[in-house]
Amino acid sequence: MKHIIILGDGMADLPVERLGGKTLLQYAHKPMMDQLAKEGRCGRLVTVPEGFPPGSEVANTAILGYDLNKVYEGRGPLEAASIGYEMADDDFAIRCNIITLEDGKIITHNGGNLETDDARVLINYLNENLAKPVNEREGCERVKFITGIQYRHLLVIKGGNKHIVCAPPHDHPNEEWRSLLVKPEEGLVGSDFVAAQQTADLINKMILKSQELLAQHPFNIERAKKGERQANSIWPWSGGYRPSMETLMQQYPEIKSGAVISAVDLIQGIGKYAGLRIIKVPGATGLANTNYEGKAQAAIDALEKDDFVFVHVEASDEAGHDGDLELKLKTIEYLDQRLIKPIYNKVATWNEPVCIAVLPDHLTPVEQRIHVGQPVPFIIWHRGIEPDSVQQYDEVSCVSGSYGLLKLNEFMQAFMAIQ
Repeated sequence: MKHIIILGDGMADLPVERLGGKTLLQYAHKPMMDQLAKEGRCGRLVTVPEGFPPGSEVANTAILGYDLNKVYEGRGPLEAASIGYEMADDDFAIRCNIITLEDGKIITHNGGNLETDDARVLINYLNENLAKPVNEREGCERVKFITGIQYRHLLVIKGGNKHIVCAPPHDHPNEEWRSLLVKPEEGLVGSDFVAAQQTADLINKMILKSQELLAQHPFNIERAKKGERQANSIWPWSGGYRPSMETLMQQYPEIKSGAVISAVDLIQGIGKYAGLRIIKVPGATGLANTNYEGKAQAAIDALEKDDFVFVHVEASDEAGHDGDLELKLKTIEYLDQRLIKPIYNKVATWNEPVCIAVLPDHLTPVEQRIHVGQPVPFIIWHRGIEPDSVQQYDEVSCVSGSYGLLKLNEFMQAFMAIQ
């Protein structure tokens, strides 16, 4: 039995008054997901352990069966792995968004949907005009920026301390940014507090200086002339040291080889530490205009070679953060028809059976625009499975699914037990 997880990032939602009190999964036209729910078995999954933020780095790692208390180091190290940056023992790697500020508030977490080519220019500019002066002043290479994808980048601080509190920008739309600057964790004493305070002070100074520098850059000057949102501040968050993770092959002997398909550095980084080969699909953007068909074909090709495939689609999460109801509905329907359907149609004809799971990692409600750590609905389907009573796939229907409410690594254990 081969296994594939198809994950619609942030796809789940809360009831929306504009939709007659339905969630987007209840309202959307998604015949393929509903068919899988009707033919398969459903349930709900707690993807965020108590005490952890409801972020994709937490939820996706938990879905793959890892104990966050043992492996969690934040997004930064995972994205470093994806980018190809080999972390040294004294490296502190922290995710670094380029965001949009207006009137003292965070307007968007994505710099006005910044494109990677434009971002690369800005990151090079920041390395030359922000990182270089810091390094020269301190007499060593203390900080550097590394280009990622779109608005998602990396800041590496030699000797940085991870015991700091950073605000994920996507969790604070339209909030004043100054009160969200970096602080040491509560309860630190002595040298631990001093080291954390020094790292917080350094990052905050870089945030403030980046705003001066980015406002002067021709890219933002031109955007301002057009009345477009400017990419006018860095915003580092979710940092840590190099994690220690077993591969999926070490945890699940049934998996001899596997692959991950995603446009997002974070997911690619999780996949790399999990021992999965990273498949990059041309035209995969992390947005609603991503190459769904290309991802579907890549997944089919991977299943011909590998035992396990993890397909991640970011589009619904981005639409949720933007508060775009119509677009999020479209991303759910695109996922259903342009990715899940061709995968199902192909593998249903194979002699070797394939087990399919469909789920989100967390909720990204369009009316809140932030991640919410409530249980998510899931489907597990394979040829010959005994179906339960669920007739359609959504947050409400899956409550009555035969899997009930699973927690964290229980999903992966149940999924991989199907042979």
